[in-house]
Amino acid sequence: MARATLGSATHSSSSFRHLKFISNSSPPFHVTTMSAAKIPHPSLEVIGGARDKFLPAFKSLDNPYNSYPIVASNRHIETIFAAFFRLVPDVRLRRECLRTKDDGSVALDWVSGDDRRLPADSPLLILLPGLTGGSDDSYVRHMLMRARSKGWRVVVFNSRGCGDSPVTTPQFYSASFLGDIYEVVAHVSNRYPEANLYAIGWSLGANILVRYLGQESHSCLLSGAVSLCNPFNLVIADEDFHKGFNNVYDRALANSLRKIFKKHALLFEDMEGEFNISLAANAKTVREFDDGLTRVSFGFKSVDDYYSNSSSSNSIINVRTPLLCIQAANDPIAPSRGIPRKDIEENSNCLLIVTPKGGHLGWVAGSEAPRGCPWTDPHVMDFLEHIEHCKSASAACANDLETMNSSVTDRFQHLEV
Repeated sequence: MARATLGSATHSSSSFRHLKFISNSSPPFHVTTMSAAKIPHPSLEVIGGARDKFLPAFKSLDNPYNSYPIVASNRHIETIFAAFFRLVPDVRLRRECLRTKDDGSVALDWVSGDDRRLPADSPLLILLPGLTGGSDDSYVRHMLMRARSKGWRVVVFNSRGCGDSPVTTPQFYSASFLGDIYEVVAHVSNRYPEANLYAIGWSLGANILVRYLGQESHSCLLSGAVSLCNPFNLVIADEDFHKGFNNVYDRALANSLRKIFKKHALLFEDMEGEFNISLAANAKTVREFDDGLTRVSFGFKSVDDYYSNSSSSNSIINVRTPLLCIQAANDPIAPSRGIPRKDIEENSNCLLIVTPKGGHLGWVAGSEAPRGCPWTDPHVMDFLEHIEHCKSASAACANDLETMNSSVTDRFQHLEV
């Protein structure tokens, strides 16, 4: 459009008028004309400094949140049902083991054949599963398949020891450690320099992702991100983890951590200092595992010190990347009272959606319930595709501006001659 107008101009003054219009145009996320945003249904809590900016992205937030009968009648039933009975889509993955600067290893699972099938500039989505999770988890596979169906390149980031990722040093990952995500994002960016990068994190993966966004702030390589079931405030999450039925999840996660640890126990044999290897190897709770191993590995004085200083609720105020957060009001593992609502409301880059039900990593609702994808998946893709569309439009606008500046320069050079 700008190029055509400039070509038809006969005087340099008209070019300057057009140049002024371009330079005063709206920020990147308003470069296209969007239809008026629908008002979200009252069953959903939708807040955030970016509410008006991002609401046009969503196609069906004006519909009520309808939980699947019986399954979603109880938050624990929904959480357990989703974990054990949700279908796991079949997809062939190609594994890449990435060696980190400290000689550690993480496993990146790419969809087999996508290198040949997709253009180099296809948007690229990094998936960060929850604690002890990996590319075999149903919620990860569903999101992978949906993004792939839209022409996106997808890679699952399996943290150290997770998803059968190798452990090559006496150190696992943690809520506080951002070294691996820095290296993974940089590695992926270098491999596909023409692509816009995005990321989705679930549970502890979401906590790590939001902390990364806050720490990177203005220099973040990601164009957009989504946080799902984020515990946000780990001190509050730990308090609730020891109440009632939540003890079942605590023991189950502790059991998963012990299994990962025992596979690699020889690496930790000669560890000195405050390490309590026996406590970690026999941990009945996540807190015991963190006390015996995690908090010592990453230099914290106590478990409470580790949780307090590793909470992503502290990072929201610094996030400058478009961020969608989706939480369930009845999440037993990521308590609603831990959501940093005030900071999200005051951040012009953040949007929060809270559903009335959903449990933890459940969201058994929507057209594919009960065994299909979580309710969140289509909304996540609405958001990501909106950001990608705006990024592409902004890039096109920048190219037009560069062409126009070059044309104006040529006109002046012609006048000087």
